[in-house]
Amino acid sequence: MTKITKEMALRYHEQGKPGKIEVVPTKPHSTQTDLSLAYSPGVAEPCLEIQKNPHDAYRYTAKGNLVAVISNGTAVLGLGDIGALAGKPVMEGKGLLFKIYSGIDVFDIEVNEKDPEKFIQAVKAIAPTFGGINLEDIKAPECFEIERRLKEELDIPVMHDDQHGTAIISSAGLLNALEVAGKKIEDVKIVVNGAGASAVSCTKLYISLGARLENILMLDSKGVITKERTDLNEQKRFFATDRTDVHTLAEAIKGADVFLGLSRGNVLTQDMVRSMAPSPIVFALANPVPEISYEDAMASRPDVLMATGRSDYPNQINNVIGFPYIFRGALDTGATAINEEMKLAAVRAIAGIAKKPVPDVVNAAYHVNNLTFGPSYFIPKPVDPRLITEVSMAVARAAMESGVARKPITDWDAYALHLRELMGYESKLTRQLRDAARRNPQRVVFAEGIHPNMLKAAVEAKAEGICQPILLGNDERIAKLAKELDLSLDGIEVINLRHDNEAERRERYAKILAEKRAREGYTFEEANDKMFERNYFGMMMVETGEADAFITGVYTKYSNTIKVAKEVIGIQPGYKHFGTMHIMNSKKGTYFLADTLINRHPDTETLIDIARLSEKTVRFFNHEPVMAMLSYSNFGTDNNGSPASMHKAVEYMQANYPDLAIDGEMQVNFAINDELRDRKYPFTRLQGKEVNTLVFPNLSSANAGYQLLQALNGDEMEMIGPIQMGLNKPIHFTDFESSVRDIVNITAVAVIDAIVMKKKQKKD
Repeated sequence: MTKITKEMALRYHEQGKPGKIEVVPTKPHSTQTDLSLAYSPGVAEPCLEIQKNPHDAYRYTAKGNLVAVISNGTAVLGLGDIGALAGKPVMEGKGLLFKIYSGIDVFDIEVNEKDPEKFIQAVKAIAPTFGGINLEDIKAPECFEIERRLKEELDIPVMHDDQHGTAIISSAGLLNALEVAGKKIEDVKIVVNGAGASAVSCTKLYISLGARLENILMLDSKGVITKERTDLNEQKRFFATDRTDVHTLAEAIKGADVFLGLSRGNVLTQDMVRSMAPSPIVFALANPVPEISYEDAMASRPDVLMATGRSDYPNQINNVIGFPYIFRGALDTGATAINEEMKLAAVRAIAGIAKKPVPDVVNAAYHVNNLTFGPSYFIPKPVDPRLITEVSMAVARAAMESGVARKPITDWDAYALHLRELMGYESKLTRQLRDAARRNPQRVVFAEGIHPNMLKAAVEAKAEGICQPILLGNDERIAKLAKELDLSLDGIEVINLRHDNEAERRERYAKILAEKRAREGYTFEEANDKMFERNYFGMMMVETGEADAFITGVYTKYSNTIKVAKEVIGIQPGYKHFGTMHIMNSKKGTYFLADTLINRHPDTETLIDIARLSEKTVRFFNHEPVMAMLSYSNFGTDNNGSPASMHKAVEYMQANYPDLAIDGEMQVNFAINDELRDRKYPFTRLQGKEVNTLVFPNLSSANAGYQLLQALNGDEMEMIGPIQMGLNKPIHFTDFESSVRDIVNITAVAVIDAIVMKKKQKKD
């Protein structure tokens, strides 16, 4: 992990637009009509509806997805009472986390008021603005009364995250750590070092989960909290022990099963850890310096189960695993509160995620291959995409079951899909592709079975019911890799094409290929040699009907793959060229981009084939094509080079496809901005239509175009491709940067391609 310096942190917050968050309009605002609807006079109508029915504020305003992060700056991180204004960067950061992890909008509110009553009244006065309130960085014991009062007096969810966020995540971690250690929560002895808001809330939640009060010792800065002490507030008195034989941390921790540290750094020694019970659980959560370092704790004894608040060590207790999704579930059900039932539901959901197979995106983010439940992984990672569905849905269910939901959810599958789409983890198009493939899974050959991503994709595609995978490669190496990645190869065929038992098939394939290409200089011997190459062998499997589709590309150069595809599979009748397309799913809509991979410098004839194939492919994906043929010039302003070729291609397409919405050549801004295009070029065949298909003049512009869009809008859009257009059989390509998700998506496309091709052959 990169060491964060003062200079780096200040530069990050200062550069560009200062701060970390901004307000973005969600409605059209480019015309006078738009502005009249957004403000006067149109805005009066929702105002009057809300006056008649206040709950309509959730219908006509952003209230239902808006949370206030509110602080008075009295307990900011480990910095203490630095004041409301100085705490603003933290509140902005909390807003950023809400947005990126759960899609919730935030206004950060810094209230310059330390008097609890005045602070409560200020928050109550602004509460109508929000669907929920996240209290943050307010010192104890005032924070307890502030939260209690606001929860009682407001009808929206209120949660002090410093208390409950840490409590929920550490509780999930504790349940799992106890399972790894083989212990029961009702039996373990727990020592809590620290008696602030987080420590009190954590310990009370442990009790709700079954821990016994008599088995808990809590310490503050003066030592063990005992009943003989006279300096205790209400919260501390709840945990005061009758024991008189323990006063220090060293005395308290002897024989303890669990240590929870929410205090200060370096107060727990190796000798103290060694004095604990077998398989001790140590949660050292002081930040940035824990009560004992990870290295010292692990060196003290081999059986310790360790968690910290730091991201550079295993088992990070990180509030971001909880609060975005707790509020997401609460907001989506119109909950009036975040109650104990909802918190416990979040605990169990988070704990459950860590026991399930880890998504590839999580392994990739942490540069590991096989995170599995155990001593080094008993808490989910913050980047785990399952948190948005599992935790939000658990909280939403608990809100409904406990009677605080005003907007019950009836279709849980639809809600789960909505959450995945909200965060870009799934789009309607990818869901439709995978659903369609699942209805009739086909036999798909994966060329590079030894590549980790392709192996994972094959296993995932089988698990999802998308296809019956066939892996090409050395069977022993594939089995070894699968074991390293903790993947099951059950039901997956592995073919070592170089093995002696494949000799008959290699010769049979070679004979077919040699006969097919006899007039192109092919001999049987040459063809037989090529059958030792996975692309030739795999494509021949599809050509002979022994498989239905083929996926390749994570190792192979495109130029070689293209050559093999032309030789083995061939181009569809009626075309002289084939190409590829990328599909871009963005907030603005779905766009089809061609040709992004195959044809470097297409002439007019090639551009015509690309346009025809693009029209056919867009319809394949159930969209009506509206096509712009792109160039650096507009409608004949340059009559040389690629603009001239594109111009002639447009003339051909318009003459031979009179009902197709296609025009050009045109610059990309006129293609995308239909208002600008229609005003400047009223003669266009695209009048009044929004373009969804872009045909580029050459490979450089197409490839650079889609990669630029992907690089600039990575988190806000999804790119599917390359999708093959024009070959006789379903042969599809990936590239060396393809993720597991990319390969699974292409597999779904290949399966659908195979299904459609079989149906067509039956008709013919």
